[in-house]
Amino acid sequence: MDDFKRLSPDLILDAIDDLGYQTDARILELNSYENRVFQIGIESAEPVIAKFYRSNRWTTDMIIEEHQFAAALAANDLSVVPPIDREGQSLFEFKEYRFALFKKRGGRAPAVDNLDCLESLGRHIALIHNVGGATDFQFRPNLSTQEFGHDARATLLDLNFLPDGLRPAYESVSTEVLRLVDLQFIDGTYNQLRLHGDCHMGNVLWREDTPHFVDFDDARGGPAIQDLWMLLSGDRQSQLGQLKAILKGYQDFRDFDFRELRLIEPLRTLRLMHQSAWIARRWEEPAFQRAFPFFDTERYWSNHILELREQCGALVEEPLNLMGYSY
Repeated sequence: MDDFKRLSPDLILDAIDDLGYQTDARILELNSYENRVFQIGIESAEPVIAKFYRSNRWTTDMIIEEHQFAAALAANDLSVVPPIDREGQSLFEFKEYRFALFKKRGGRAPAVDNLDCLESLGRHIALIHNVGGATDFQFRPNLSTQEFGHDARATLLDLNFLPDGLRPAYESVSTEVLRLVDLQFIDGTYNQLRLHGDCHMGNVLWREDTPHFVDFDDARGGPAIQDLWMLLSGDRQSQLGQLKAILKGYQDFRDFDFRELRLIEPLRTLRLMHQSAWIARRWEEPAFQRAFPFFDTERYWSNHILELREQCGALVEEPLNLMGYSY
């Protein structure tokens, strides 16, 4: 079912007007699949960003907890974009939709090949983690192999997206890759803290030589490395140089548990599996069919199985290692 089928332009404008704004009928839809995000023109004022939440994903308590986390970061002078607070309220409801408003903020993508940029990102993420480590989420879950791995696998098998000829191969490789992932989490105890949760370059805006972090919708508890590994790209040697720069900045403000480096490939594997299951769960929505046109083809699933096989190899390789740390 399309959770946003009834979210018409008139309803969007009426929701914003209901808060006392005077909209000017200009609506620009921004890139977002899980929720719906729009830039809304306001009479004689800067536009606002309106984010309408998917009805069956987060509870109201979980959304408010996300807002409180972003507000705490902003209160500590970290460059994030918290929701607009109106008389002590940041989550609003109109008709059947919950939504929040944000100030418009611009910027460009960070320079992924600039080590100084990565060092700065490391410093700012450490500051985010200092706030995140001060207390735990009460309502938002921790990152888990069950949700991102085993549940994702079950979803794909239950919804029958896999071509019959590829199903045995997927069953086999997914069983093995999850066995290897589980081993990495079982034999180590890692500190859990409140995270951005989806800290890739697309959620960082670079402005005035400073990273600005947006979209805390995936905030949850987990190990610090979850907010660092998605900043890495390229071959192993490139990633080592990038990781060294990131952790150099990070350790200016916060200690890092080097045992967590061995979670990079397990976390990458879980993200691959979770993303495929996420698309499958949303496939009935036209927006997902437009964005992922090859999802229901044999080519997509052949490539996905190949990726998981490659991850089986990556999971048994020596993890990225800095400063001679012994695992």
